[in-house]
Amino acid sequence: MAEPKMISTKAYVVESKGAPFILKEVILDEVQPNEVLVEMKYTGLCHTDVVVQQGGMPIGMYPAVLGHEGVGVVKHVGSDVADKSLLQGDIVLLSFHSCQRCRACFAGRCGSCPHMTETNFIATARKGPGPKSPISLPDGSPVHGQFFGQSSLSKLAVVAETSVVKVPAARPSDLPFLAPLACGYLTGAGTVLNVLKPERDHTVVVLGMGAVGLAAVMAAKAVGVETVVGVDIVDSKLELASVLGATYMLNTNKVGLEEGIRDLFADGADFIVDATGVASLHGPAMKALAHEGTLALVGVPPPTARLEVDTLDFLLSCKRLVGVIEGQSNPQQLIPQLLDLYHQGKFPINLISKCYPAECLSQAIEDLKSGIVVKPILSWDNIK
Repeated sequence: MAEPKMISTKAYVVESKGAPFILKEVILDEVQPNEVLVEMKYTGLCHTDVVVQQGGMPIGMYPAVLGHEGVGVVKHVGSDVADKSLLQGDIVLLSFHSCQRCRACFAGRCGSCPHMTETNFIATARKGPGPKSPISLPDGSPVHGQFFGQSSLSKLAVVAETSVVKVPAARPSDLPFLAPLACGYLTGAGTVLNVLKPERDHTVVVLGMGAVGLAAVMAAKAVGVETVVGVDIVDSKLELASVLGATYMLNTNKVGLEEGIRDLFADGADFIVDATGVASLHGPAMKALAHEGTLALVGVPPPTARLEVDTLDFLLSCKRLVGVIEGQSNPQQLIPQLLDLYHQGKFPINLISKCYPAECLSQAIEDLKSGIVVKPILSWDNIK
């Protein structure tokens, strides 16, 4: 089948650093043989999208179409796509792009790919001659596309094949909840399942009860960890963490982090996951670790942040500090695993999201910033 020619669709475009998301017509370039055309059904709104829109993280250029938690239906499969089981009409999740050629990718730790920044933020996954981006404005002006291999804040997207995860087990009723499995939930759960690998009698403390942190809480409970602590400054989020399985809740507006953890566990916590990116928490978190404890940094701190560590205590206590990107996961493996846990009732992602019509993106962002909603998800049903 011939590759589809240029297509008009609607997408959210960020014209410049700090400019708002504007829903407008864009033109998608001809689908290349190693690409997949996907009609979006739902798109998760991630904090990273907002940070990039505001200029806090790198992007190849503006204007740009962001979005990196898409779930949709395949409209066309390029002739050279490696997965020959992928067919028109399949339900797919769209996750991050990785090179598939480095040591980390070969080992299944695609989130540790050394080319993550280049291939997900700066460049596209396209190869050979032709336009660097598959997106342009009607007047021909280029628009940065294939953000995370996809740019899923769009009704239709030309997606890099490595970003496409087929989910044949997904049920139609699942779709409004699934999109964040591609990044936010994958990141939190992957940090627990792939990096920390706690056992039943370990203590796991999670800082930040947003989507990533709550996914870490749910993953720890799903593998049988008996003692999980949720930490936040918003009581309503801590209450939600309790519903999802956290055994203790700690509000650091009321008690210091180190003090609060040591009050619960005199010897300290075995594992601490930071999903906040708040640099001032890192020092107290290190001090609150048990002997041979591990602090996993998942949230991205400001570029100027500095980690203050008592070097002697760090060495004598054999503590470990790890940075984790995308849960050090292979989406092709972890996403089906998380979907299976959801179907078993062990990963109840339906409790932490709210669906908005895609045209209500501004309201979704405001609700995310204010803490009214943990995970906004956009539905593209009304966009033609």
